Amino acid sequence: MDAIAGILVVEDDPTIAHGLVGALTHERYAVRHADTGEKALALVREAVPDLVLCDIMLPGIDGLAVMRAVKQEHPGVPVIMLTAKTEEIDRVIGLEMGADDYVTKPFSAREVVARVKARLRDRTGDQRTPDVYSFGPVKVDLRRRILWHAGEESHLTTHEAGTLAYLIAHRGRDVSRDELLQEVWGYPTAMNTRTVDNQILKLRKKIEDTPGQPRHILTVHGTGYRFEP
Repeated sequence: MDAIAGILVVEDDPTIAHGLVGALTHERYAVRHADTGEKALALVREAVPDLVLCDIMLPGIDGLAVMRAVKQEHPGVPVIMLTAKTEEIDRVIGLEMGADDYVTKPFSAREVVARVKARLRDRTGDQRTPDVYSFGPVKVDLRRRILWHAGEESHLTTHEAGTLAYLIAHRGRDVSRDELLQEVWGYPTAMNTRTVDNQILKLRKKIEDTPGQPRHILTVHGTGYRFEP
């Protein structure tokens, strides 16, 4: 089987890097590794990866600078940030600067692989979901993560856009919480499904006229949710 995508791992800790490279290679990805920001940017210039896994705390050029450079030259390449930082502000800064996802150390290689698969699915896209989609008083640009409700603009997080895109792609069908966790978030389904419920509540506030009486994202009791245009 040919490698399905090229992944650049940017990590200066040799133990973590070895584990990630091994896990991703096992999944048949073509993996390259850089232990500094300078080496990472040189590898990107040689061959544009399909996805970048990038530690924030790097010697020399830090991970945020690497991410900015990648996004400036190749905005369609997903970047997942790896960091030991746990403060909410660090996650917010990384995402606002353009990161597509954020994984906090310590993490399992299995979790990172699942996140990689989810982000690559986002990049490939579902042919049933156009970039710009309208329903009721709502218009959403899923690629730019911008939503207009009755003309009022708001921005979607990566996970909000991914969740909405998945529901739209499977409109009219019941979608379970576990399915959303695995297919959109790249999380193991054993996680607390309240994560999904909280995400849906936030989405409803942005797209529903009356969030408490939704017309578009409906609750399917005992299962999950269903999107109705």
